[in-house]
Amino acid sequence: MQHWIKLWLIVVCVVALASVIASSVGALLWRRDTYRMVEALGHERHIGADTSASHTFSREELAGLPDPVIRYFEFALTAGQPLISRARLRQRGDFAMRPGSWSSFTATEYVSVHPVGFIWDARIRVMPLLDAYVHDGYIAGEGRMHGKVAAVVPVVNEGGTSEMASGELMRYLCEAAWFPTALLPSAGVSWRGVDDSTAVATLADGSATVSVDVHFGKNGEILRTEAMRYRTVNGSSVLTAWVGHFSEYKRSGNMMIPSKATVEWMLHGTPSPYWRGEVVRADYDFVTPALSPSL
Repeated sequence: MQHWIKLWLIVVCVVALASVIASSVGALLWRRDTYRMVEALGHERHIGADTSASHTFSREELAGLPDPVIRYFEFALTAGQPLISRARLRQRGDFAMRPGSWSSFTATEYVSVHPVGFIWDARIRVMPLLDAYVHDGYIAGEGRMHGKVAAVVPVVNEGGTSEMASGELMRYLCEAAWFPTALLPSAGVSWRGVDDSTAVATLADGSATVSVDVHFGKNGEILRTEAMRYRTVNGSSVLTAWVGHFSEYKRSGNMMIPSKATVEWMLHGTPSPYWRGEVVRADYDFVTPALSPSL
């Protein structure tokens, strides 16, 4: 009897050790893939607005914009604010893998303004001591989403469709409240006024063009974004109302950005939140003027 108990313990230990090794190797390969995608953000060809004219924000750029948009930029930026070229956003919060079932997450979002793109690199706790690794992003005009349990077992692999490109570019546009110079006309965003507290932001990149309704608060801050975004349902893409809520603005990089947000789908007229979190740290790289060649 003791012989079989010892044998069983040996098997359990071997299986546990193999799982730890596989998970460690998977995590290492995942970090390598993250690094490659982040590198790609800065090396793809330039698409969109030209940044050569200026490297700082000037109030002259606001001429002709709708009043609520002008108030937003006056709230979020100051004259002479350097334009953002890259951002790194450290996040934490909760993610609903299915409606009402929340799991904690930590993430780093890497953003490029020129060219437009981002990678969301997240760890979502699916059960004690077990994480799902997720890449969600937009690079070179293509939307993509990859997920693996323990960085080993694939659970989602989507990308390459026009619906994915549109959805991920829309996410970039809505989240630009965290890197606000990306919402300026010089960054490729056009604005159309709706009323005294609402405007429509439109961004074109590659073959995708997306628009988002932006609702502003009394101080000029962005409170809410609304759009129709593609959602995957049983393997098909279905246009669904998509809403983001932003709150608790704080100064970061001499700019005012929201520290907290909630994102939800509207299902049959009822909000179904799936992301709620906060930015715990925001780091920025700024556009620098081109150096004139020496004579």
